[in-house]
Amino acid sequence: MKTSLRNLHILMLLFCAILTSATKISAQNLSAAWEELTSAEFRYAVERSEEVCIVPMGVIEKHGQHLPLGTDVFTARHTSLQAAGKEYAVVFPFYFAGQIYEAMHQPGTIAYSPDLLYKMLEETCLEISRNGFKKIIFVNGHGGNTYFLQYFCQTQLAKERDYSVYLFTPSVDADTQKTITSMRKSTTGGHADEGESATMLVVRPDLVKMERAGDESGADQMRLNLPNAYTAIWWYSKYPNHYAGDAAGATEKLGKVIMEQRIEQLSKVIKTVKADKATMTLQKEFWQRSARY
Repeated sequence: MKTSLRNLHILMLLFCAILTSATKISAQNLSAAWEELTSAEFRYAVERSEEVCIVPMGVIEKHGQHLPLGTDVFTARHTSLQAAGKEYAVVFPFYFAGQIYEAMHQPGTIAYSPDLLYKMLEETCLEISRNGFKKIIFVNGHGGNTYFLQYFCQTQLAKERDYSVYLFTPSVDADTQKTITSMRKSTTGGHADEGESATMLVVRPDLVKMERAGDESGADQMRLNLPNAYTAIWWYSKYPNHYAGDAAGATEKLGKVIMEQRIEQLSKVIKTVKADKATMTLQKEFWQRSARY
């Protein structure tokens, strides 16, 4: 009887060891992409990420005649996945519900109403939080989203919630900027230009059609003269072709320099956010004090 119990105990220990080992292997091989995880893997991903989720954001808009409509999300998602490979976090699926009214005159643009844009992002954050992630990082690939996302982040204080939102705000260090400047053949740009085209030669070269880069002008048309005044039509007045700059000089080598610095910076931000305990503490303190008035 004692021998049987001893053998049973040994078998149970072996089973637990195998189960623990399998769990560890599973955790080590977890995909960073939300949609690639199985339901069983998902809880391990939440734990391993230390409850950090990245939302790579862009829009669907024209990028000259040589880049795909999804350029902004392709680059934001590539940056996010590569950074998550360095410092693990879960990356939310392809998110393209952004501000892009200035491109509504161009084929293929998807421009949702302002109310829906805000509601979609709020609901997305709520769902991310419900699934266990309490720290959400926005990685923006579209310049036209900047003020919308800053406003959204500010409004997170309007009511109490159980998560914190962070907006990745990349910068280029002096040495990298010097390298980029020395490699660029053009000095102007801002949209589907040499820099953005170079990054797409890294991210999705199969979708880049550099032979079409000169099909339309990316020059500033200078059709408005309103110093010290802002108006919504400013971008259209400058770049009606929805192309700003000259992409002809784009190279994969330049794209790698731009992307590698951005990826490294985001990986450090993920690590910083994981360690951050002050943001939620201060949010709770703020809501407690606000409730008194």
